[in-house]
Amino acid sequence: MENNNISTEQKLMRAFMQFNKAGWQHRSVAGCKPSEIWVLFCIKKGVNPETPEMKVSDISKLLHVTSPTVTQLIKGLEANGLVERNIDPTDRRAVGIKLTEKGEMVTKKARDAFLASFHGLVEYLGEEQSNQLAELLSKVFVYFNEKEASLHQSQNQLETVTSEWR
Repeated sequence: MENNNISTEQKLMRAFMQFNKAGWQHRSVAGCKPSEIWVLFCIKKGVNPETPEMKVSDISKLLHVTSPTVTQLIKGLEANGLVERNIDPTDRRAVGIKLTEKGEMVTKKARDAFLASFHGLVEYLGEEQSNQLAELLSKVFVYFNEKEASLHQSQNQLETVTSEWR
């Protein structure tokens, strides 16, 4: 039973918290953990004819995680034959990462699984509500992204002012 005394803010917070309980983002595909799938997607998106490989640092920037985190994920993906690492002969510290044929197949399977899941959501909500949801979620992203940027700007300004006092 819904409590009418709950504020809109509380309703929004509860709605967002339900996603953690739903577990939809924690499903594995083809034996890969979600974090590994995101690395595969990132590599797939980041490589092209001009740039056939990605560096760990580039992957970590795109995924907003540390390079050591990406390195650990790459080790597991490499052990499963999904990616291969190539050391740059001119700079032995630079390592290029690319998908193997098996990695390409798993990435396609994961993409298909995600699309099927969202296809089901569109069927459940209908076209109109699905488009409304997409628009609203985009606005939510912009709001939180701008809020985060503003917070970083304030922190940087505070650090500048405090360093000037020293």
